[in-house]
Amino acid sequence: MVSTSTRRWQLVFWLGLLVFLGWDWSSSPPIDLRQEPPLIAAGSGQQVSGGHCSMAK
Repeated sequence: MVSTSTRRWQLVFWLGLLVFLGWDWSSSPPIDLRQEPPLIAAGSGQQVSGGHCSMAK
């Protein structure tokens, strides 16, 4: 059986996670799927716009 303290910390964790996800969803701009490169284009030579792949070598 799980102790009351453990259950309390589990509840705090899940509530905190839900609050964080709700905040993130409400404060982030919507994703424009029409501007995203297709996944099939990965490695096709199409220029990347961010992340470690776009750093100069």
